[in-house]
Amino acid sequence: MLDRVSSKDSDHILCYYPNTTNQIQVVRIGNIPNWYFERVVFPGERLMFKAAVEAVLEIHTCAVATAILSDKIPCYVLRVIEEVSSELDLVVPKEKRAVLSR
Repeated sequence: MLDRVSSKDSDHILCYYPNTTNQIQVVRIGNIPNWYFERVVFPGERLMFKAAVEAVLEIHTCAVATAILSDKIPCYVLRVIEEVSSELDLVVPKEKRAVLSR
């Protein structure tokens, strides 16, 4: 599932979030002015979306009759890196990059 939050793709990064729990989660981004992103992510479901580099994904884990904020992840950590470029150095400092391995 790929969701777009705005038509200005050049200002956004492609992000990936998997729900690896056995509970339903509600994920949302609310820290960017003038737009709001919220999706339900079922257990085992994977979500790809575009977001501003400075966006923060909030993970709310659902329990009986309630939802608990269980994590906040900066979207630059969830970024899908298609190719390495010097542009990355301008957007995200090296010490804040996440490296995914197979």
